[in-house]
Amino acid sequence: MSEIPRGDDLDAVVAALAGREMVVVAPHGTVNTGVVTGDQRQTVSTLPEGGTATGPMRQGPVRAKYLKTARRRFVPPPCFQDALAALDSGIAVLLGEPGTGRETHALNLLAHGSEEPVLVQVDGAVNLSRWGPRAQGVQGYLVMEPTDPFALRAWDLSRMEALLAEVGARLVIVLADAPGLAGTLEDRLGMPVLRHHPPDPRKVFTAHLSDGCSDEEACAQWLRASEPGLLDELLPEGLPPRHAAQVAEAVLRQGLAGGASGAEVVRHLAQVEACEAVARTQADPALLAHLLSISVYGGLHRSVVMERAGDFLRLEGAGGEQAPVARSAHGDHSVGDACQRPLCDTMRLLGAHRVQRSGEDTTDTVTFFWPAVSQFMWKVLCRDHTNLVPLLHTWLAGPDHEADQIERAGRAVAAMAVATGGRSLELLRDLALAPSLSAPEVAAWCLGTAVHDRAAAQTAADLLEQWSVASEVPLRKAVAYACHSDRGRVEEEQALRLLQRLMETSADDPDDLSVITTIEAALVQRFAAGNSRARATILCRMHDWTESDGIPSLLAALIFPVMASMDFAWWSDRIHMDADLAASTVQLAGHALNESITFVDMRDVLLAWCSEADGAEHRARALSELLDGLVAARQPGFLRWLLAVERGPDAMPGKESAARALAVWRSNTPTARTD
Repeated sequence: MSEIPRGDDLDAVVAALAGREMVVVAPHGTVNTGVVTGDQRQTVSTLPEGGTATGPMRQGPVRAKYLKTARRRFVPPPCFQDALAALDSGIAVLLGEPGTGRETHALNLLAHGSEEPVLVQVDGAVNLSRWGPRAQGVQGYLVMEPTDPFALRAWDLSRMEALLAEVGARLVIVLADAPGLAGTLEDRLGMPVLRHHPPDPRKVFTAHLSDGCSDEEACAQWLRASEPGLLDELLPEGLPPRHAAQVAEAVLRQGLAGGASGAEVVRHLAQVEACEAVARTQADPALLAHLLSISVYGGLHRSVVMERAGDFLRLEGAGGEQAPVARSAHGDHSVGDACQRPLCDTMRLLGAHRVQRSGEDTTDTVTFFWPAVSQFMWKVLCRDHTNLVPLLHTWLAGPDHEADQIERAGRAVAAMAVATGGRSLELLRDLALAPSLSAPEVAAWCLGTAVHDRAAAQTAADLLEQWSVASEVPLRKAVAYACHSDRGRVEEEQALRLLQRLMETSADDPDDLSVITTIEAALVQRFAAGNSRARATILCRMHDWTESDGIPSLLAALIFPVMASMDFAWWSDRIHMDADLAASTVQLAGHALNESITFVDMRDVLLAWCSEADGAEHRARALSELLDGLVAARQPGFLRWLLAVERGPDAMPGKESAARALAVWRSNTPTARTD
């Protein structure tokens, strides 16, 4: 038990309790409302002249150093002059969102016009209806977030205005803005209520940077040497002043003093923000759900972010199974209850913002101010909260998503794989086999992305090889999806080898059309997106497939007409310049014409080429070389094409070229060169 103060020490206790009407100090005694007896003393504290009877005052001076800094770095917000005019009455009410510079605004309002102001901050828990200012020596009082602003009445303000006028002081009450709050307070208090609008983040950044660095030339030189667009990345539109001040501090410490580049400063800010955001979600499942959803789906429509946060809450609340409840720090609550916090508060706590634009391109998205926060957030979670990793894989596997959501989910799973050095990939099989149509695509995005990361590449490559011969259809579909060049970085040769193995595996299951269709789409996509070298590699491999039986041969016939219908100018150039590609083209075209199910498609492509070559000498030469090769190959499908053109109407493209080729075919001699 602590020692009880005696003697002169009691005077210190009494002084510490100043503000009470009566303080009774009675060690080992009894205090009642009657006569005070025993070894006791009674001390009556008198109120300042003109003061009122109040409860214990929890207030204290604003530190002079802090105030000077706030004044030097202050950027007047748009409503500053209006607020000064309103403060002439002695009291002003300022509404604004936390973290937007409300306190700095209020302090500068109170300090305005004085070189050495003395300001006092009053605890928001104080009952303002009984509060009174000091007798003298204080220029202004600041009350941040009073517990119950509606406890004040108009007559309370009138009383405080009179007391403030007597001592020459002013009072600013700062409140968090909320829908309808301004109008309600104006009606209740009978006075104007001002809204705080945050100043331009670039002006805040400049003010803090200038105040923190005496060498202006060094600041300017660092900014000039930084990457193009750095300020847009550091200071995105709508960045709160608190964040803009953090940017300036980071530039001063990491950039100017530490020699870091602009990109390194951005990464530092994102890393700090990610750690703080994860820390704020402790014991708050709803906040954690929104942090995860923004990290994965940030930049998409707000409704997507909110919906997927709700999905995580349901999953987390059921211990990993879909259920209608979510666990919170205080017990079990429904998702609706857990998400009652206003979205603006959630975003402020997580360092995110909502972007709304109207017009033809209407947007309503949610994202982090610094997108790199997502990258570091996965590192923090996988390091400090490994228990969440299996649950996150279950969440990201479904339900079925749109294409952009599938990509985001897959990249998030890949980010966890990278953060864990590939260890989390052991969970990918269960994800791919989840009862969701999009699960194989999510797994594919993960493999296609992770295969290029040094830490996770080998594990991802091993899974691609294993799954390409797996008996489970979703696993093979995941491999086929991963071979799309726009879903990762699986190299050309590796992708073609995997796709061929998938075709050979699917030969044992002819009804497995979904995998075959996915393979077909992957080949067409890679050809469309590839450069000349990549296209030539694909055509060479398909040429080999035509010489085999089964699915590879059939797919080559199905796919080639689609590829041949793309970019005839490219085909004309390559056929004329590349003998190997020209030979592959002849083989593939003849093969497609030989197959009854692809004859019509290939017929139409050749007719289109004839039409494109009409009147274009360069393209006509390339077409002539192709037809010469087809005549020499003497495939029955090509003869069928020649006869169809011969019997066609006079307006059919290629009549003259086909007639010449048919004459050569019949005479079994090469066609004469016309160039």
